[in-house]
Amino acid sequence: MADQENVSRSTTLRLSEIFASLQGESTRVGLPTVFVRLTGCPLRCTWCDTAYAFKGGESVSLESVLEDVASHGLHSVCVTGGEPLAQTACLPLLTALCDAGHSVSLETSGALDISAVDPRVSRIMDLKAPGSGESARNRFENIALLNARDEIKMVLADEADYDWAKARIAEYDLAARCTVLLSPVAGKLDPARLAEWIVRDRLPVRFQLQLHKVLWQDARGR
Repeated sequence: MADQENVSRSTTLRLSEIFASLQGESTRVGLPTVFVRLTGCPLRCTWCDTAYAFKGGESVSLESVLEDVASHGLHSVCVTGGEPLAQTACLPLLTALCDAGHSVSLETSGALDISAVDPRVSRIMDLKAPGSGESARNRFENIALLNARDEIKMVLADEADYDWAKARIAEYDLAARCTVLLSPVAGKLDPARLAEWIVRDRLPVRFQLQLHKVLWQDARGR
């Protein structure tokens, strides 16, 4: 316990924001959740809606993050970005949140190694379709590390992206490993078209819209 306390006091993170809202994505959609958004991301997806988290933020201790999270009184916590794993301190943060009794999810781009993430964490991992401009950054080695508590998310801008996603689902037998989520890029791909393609092809996936965009558009801290 003393070692854990020393880690929390000495570890710092670059933080963009902490806020309580409803989870807008994944199988946890709709759950009241505390979001911990870390600063920084090595990717530049064409459709990114959180570019404000690329830089700035403030340097805070892990201990103060835990106190802020606890003050919201919610069981579910989502660590997101940016790309949270771009900060080495993300790993002890995830473990500390689990140790505090939270149900923790991690939203990650899939471009960085996920092997060291605490096994109690649900890893919501992107695979970047070509329309993102970052498909070359996919770390496909991560797929073998996923299990039933994890999820794969693919955000699609057009039919070419959908065909790419369908091919990856078959190539890696993704649905047998974990839940697969397909989302349309807001304002680019008609959600109804994506839904029709999924039904037509009997894809073993879950269609999702970003609930927070439906409720609050692109308001920060929502």
